[in-house]
Amino acid sequence: MTAENHNVIGGLGDAVLGALSKLGLPVKTAKVGVEDAFGSVGPQDFLQEKYGLTAARIVQAVKGLQ
Repeated sequence: MTAENHNVIGGLGDAVLGALSKLGLPVKTAKVGVEDAFGSVGPQDFLQEKYGLTAARIVQAVKGLQ
């Protein structure tokens, strides 16, 4: 599970998945981050909600791994 305040394309999640794929381990994975979208400006709480970077969204993604 990775969560980042960054675009998921080419971000931390992709790096982790790349490393795991080389190991060939059967693991469940999930990435939470900004989907392919142009950025915006505003207060942090507004931006976290807009891009799905809230604690609730991260918990939801983790529960989806089970």
